[in-house]
This record gives sequence, structure tokens and C-alpha cells, in this order.
Amino acid sequence: MTTGIEVRHIGKDYAGKPAVAEVSFTVADRELFVIVGESGCGKSTLLRLIAGLETPDCGEILLHGARVAGQGTMVPPEQRGTGFVFQSYALWPHMTVRDNVAFPLEACGMSRKQAARSVEAHLETVSMKELAARKPEALSGGQRQRVALARCLAGGARTILMDEPLANLDPHLRGTMERELLHFHRSSGATTLYITHDQREAMALADRMAVMKGGRFLQVGTPQEIYERPGSVEVAAFIGHGSVVEVYYRDGMADLSGCRFAATAVSGQPEGPARALVRPEGIEILDAGAEGQLAGTVRSVLYRGGIWEAVLDLDAGASLTVAHDAPMRVGDRLAIRIKRAWVLPG
Repeated sequence: MTTGIEVRHIGKDYAGKPAVAEVSFTVADRELFVIVGESGCGKSTLLRLIAGLETPDCGEILLHGARVAGQGTMVPPEQRGTGFVFQSYALWPHMTVRDNVAFPLEACGMSRKQAARSVEAHLETVSMKELAARKPEALSGGQRQRVALARCLAGGARTILMDEPLANLDPHLRGTMERELLHFHRSSGATTLYITHDQREAMALADRMAVMKGGRFLQVGTPQEIYERPGSVEVAAFIGHGSVVEVYYRDGMADLSGCRFAATAVSGQPEGPARALVRPEGIEILDAGAEGQLAGTVRSVLYRGGIWEAVLDLDAGASLTVAHDAPMRVGDRLAIRIKRAWVLPG
């Protein structure tokens, strides 16, 4: 595996408090790696350290095998071969779309005529040729985003860093821009590091992702791995909808108040009390009058477009999040069967 980004024990403190606490990870060449976490977890600081906009207190950073920070080295941002897409897009307001994209080429010494030819190809990639003569104020948020992406392509960046680039877009535009970002990533051939606080966005885009909290990575893996097999209660609570319940685990089965159901666990999981994650899709709601493994009362309901999602307080004492394509109301009595669960490590 060719390495695009390698971060080794990188740390950064502010006022004696760690914003990034000796984080280590590797991003493969051409991989789209997403860091997701709540505001203030350190993800933006980590991105700025990789870009060269902040100086680390410890550790080192390598981009495509070349050390850019650490051990007495601090390569300036403009010499790191990175493109940075900000949440605000950072376009020159007095320049047209074409001139914004041409700027990094001309800044590197390319003639105006050569830059103009190169710009056309990059504008074609992001479907902005027809708007090339406009200035940023005449563009929508999604169109400005495309210009910022084209500018990254024009700069020839091998590493692209994205700081919550969809945060300022209307919700209905995000799905479209997610598809465009994936197309951009694949067409650019660059290694992309993307940060967001939106778990849905992270899981839609990432080849691999990291969940970050308090300056540290809680877990790294594919979106499917992290969703289906979270490594801790914190990750289980942050990613997706689900409930953590106390069970007794033995030989691939979990027991909740005398009701047994299949439960997957890491190799070597010992017999005994444990905590299990139960996702709504792992719960079957039984027909009225059916003999259910568990029963309870609906405490609250949210309608999520064709699906009703409810919190069910079990008679046994635990609470579960359940989903159904038929309406549920507060106070309803439900019988359920748990089909599968994941036993949280440790």
C-alpha cells in the first residue's frame, strides 16, 4: 500500500490543554479518509497541522513519503503540495470563476495563455464552464463549492484537505454535492482528508473513517465496520441510531431479562455480563396479539419520512429504539423480537 498521509504521534496543546493528543494514523494514496466528531473535538486543528497552518508540539507528519513536520522540519504550507477547501470556500470576490481557478497556476509561473487552456479542462470536470465569466457573488453555494474544487485541481495538489465543505449548503443540496465530491475525488487521483461533524455525510463519502473525541481517535475503520461493530459505547452512541443494553453473553447468545437472541462479539469475548448494541433494523415488531419475546410501551415517536422511529420502554426495564413502516403513537403497547445484536468489546 502506497502511503498518502502518515501522522505519527502528532500533538498540539492550547493553554496547556490538548487539542490533538498524540494521534497516529495512515491514509493510503488516493484514499478518501473522513474524520467525524462533534465541534471542539480537535478535527480542524488536526487538519491545520497537516496543511502546515499550525506547528505541532510533538510527533511528525509525512505526505507521500516526505516529512513535512517534526524532528526539526516545518515545511511551509505552499510547499506541501496540498489543496485546502475551506467551509467558506475562500474565493477571490473581485475575480471571475475562470480567474479564481487560474490563480494558482499563474502564481506558480505558468503563462496566462497556458493557464487559460488548463483552466478550461478543470472547469469542465466540475461542470462550471458556462459560468466561467461570473464572479462569486453571482453563484450559489453549490457553485462556489465547485469553483473551490476546480482550483484544487488546477493547483495539482496530490493531497486535498477539506474542512466541513458542505456545512454552509442547504440540506437538499448536500446529497448532490456528496456525489460531486466523490466524482471529484476519483477524477483528481488525489489523497483526500475530509472532516465533518455529520455522521451521515461521513458514512456516505468515506473509504475509511475515524471517530474523534477529546483530541483522540476512538475508532478507525470502514463505515460499515464502525456502524455494525463499534468498539466502545461512545462510538455506538455517536454513530447511527441504536440502544446499548445490559445482557448476559454466552456462546454467541445474549440474554436480556430471560429472552435470548443472537449476538456477535469479538473473538475471545468471555462469558458473563456485557453490554450489547441493538440497532432498529435488528428488531422485529410482531403483529398485535403475537407472542413476543419482549414487550413494552412507546415513550416517544419521530416520523422520518416513511418510517416511524420510537423509543420503547420495555417492561423488563431497558429502553430500545425501534423503527416501523406503520404509524406508532405514544402509549402504544408493542411486542418485539430481537434478531441480532453486537456485544461491545471490554
